[in-house]
Amino acid sequence: MTAVGSYFKIGPARLFVHLAVLLIVIIWLIPTLGIFVSALRDRDQIVVSGWWTAFVGSTQTVAVRLGTPDQQRQEGANYVITGNVLEGQTGRSVKAFGNRVQQPAAFEAGETADLGDGESLQINSDGSYRYMKNTAFSPDERPRRIYASVSAPPEFTLENYKTVLTGEGIGQSFINSLTVTIPATIIPILIAAFAAYALSWMDFPGRALLIALVVGLIVVPLQMSLIPLLRLYNEIGNMLGQPSKTYPGIWFAHTAFGMPLAIFLLRAYIAGLPKEIIESARVDGASDFEIFVRIVLPLSFPALASFAIFQFLWVWNDLLVAMVFLGTDQDHLVLTGRLNALLGSRGGNWEILTASAFVTIVVPLLVFFGLQRYLVRGLLAGSVKGG
Repeated sequence: MTAVGSYFKIGPARLFVHLAVLLIVIIWLIPTLGIFVSALRDRDQIVVSGWWTAFVGSTQTVAVRLGTPDQQRQEGANYVITGNVLEGQTGRSVKAFGNRVQQPAAFEAGETADLGDGESLQINSDGSYRYMKNTAFSPDERPRRIYASVSAPPEFTLENYKTVLTGEGIGQSFINSLTVTIPATIIPILIAAFAAYALSWMDFPGRALLIALVVGLIVVPLQMSLIPLLRLYNEIGNMLGQPSKTYPGIWFAHTAFGMPLAIFLLRAYIAGLPKEIIESARVDGASDFEIFVRIVLPLSFPALASFAIFQFLWVWNDLLVAMVFLGTDQDHLVLTGRLNALLGSRGGNWEILTASAFVTIVVPLLVFFGLQRYLVRGLLAGSVKGG
């Protein structure tokens, strides 16, 4: 009982940390939930109400026309047209109606409205109406337009995702992004792991200079090296007779941009491994390659996983490098490029954009939550002692 009570006696610093973490979670969760809910709603509901009202229904103003004069029938001295303004719409109800766009809810449902010139109109909540006139409706008279405030129950649909995955080219772009991201994540990890081991446990001239160079390359802006690297890539491709805008080209580009950070993170971890293990393996006659493969790699999995998260998220969300090195043709357009095109051509179709955005963030979320337990361990492991 004392242990439980002491747990809830949180100091000011710990309380501040908990509140800060809670605030960050809320700030991240609210827009994500909004995207998810909006992607399950149709366009009419998104236009008239926010996503936070999706579970309580929505109200929208619609314009409808009443029946034609050939539907009239005489009742005593009056002529009546009847019908239903919600024909074929189940689950909806009329809350109010009006005959002017400036006052679309001038009359409550069930109330008989005097429209002037001997005309009256009654619309019930179920949509049935009774349009009455003291003289016969002229055959040339156009059906009267009225406005109704219609409430709709919560409705959710998967049609937005179906449209995105089949009709908007997102499916092909999704495959293109996976084709770019998976190799562009694995290749720099493999190369950086070898380099990190060499910079940590192998003695050779210029090692300190290489470490300083790696640290310096981390702060070089990507935009400064983008165009020179593209020109070099195109010149080498022309010399070898290979076309530009290919997947290997963008793999190498992402590998080059991610290599400095990969070497820096992995070296910090590998250098912190117990020195006794490495020396014991060398005494037993193991080569550097055997030590790296059999000892260092298994022990370095947290660091490898932590960098894999960074590299995967960066490559998956990249647009600039993909457009420069891969192009924007339909067969190679990545997911971020497709969404960028949708923003231009479907700026008002929020249901399509939200579904597309949620499809985009699903894979990074799966990768992050699948490997997040290694993230902090991999980043902080080399902060206690280093080589």
